[in-house]
Amino acid sequence: MIEDKLKDLAETRKWAHRKMTENNSAVYRAFMQMEQATYSDGALDKKIKELIAVGISLRLNCESCMQWHIEQAAASGASHDETLEAIEVAIEMGGGPATVSARFALQVMDRVFAD
Repeated sequence: MIEDKLKDLAETRKWAHRKMTENNSAVYRAFMQMEQATYSDGALDKKIKELIAVGISLRLNCESCMQWHIEQAAASGASHDETLEAIEVAIEMGGGPATVSARFALQVMDRVFAD
């Protein structure tokens, strides 16, 4: 069940990216440039920035964002435990509603960090 949802989210994200690119959206192009600048290593490395984004995504209850940033955090070297701690910070900041969002994030983590 979660595999289907994650696949659908990823496919929809790729489809929307393609459509916005095909339509030569100046706003989307600027957003992509901002995203690249945001997640480039600086005073904070990409891994830390992705972990911050995991927490924000959870607090906003954006499932597509949670999936993307958990996957990107793992690809940037974040461990299961580091990702879990980012989720825990978001729970503390968001209270009860954030625990509901955490359920999805934990499902994504099970897939991304499967042994």
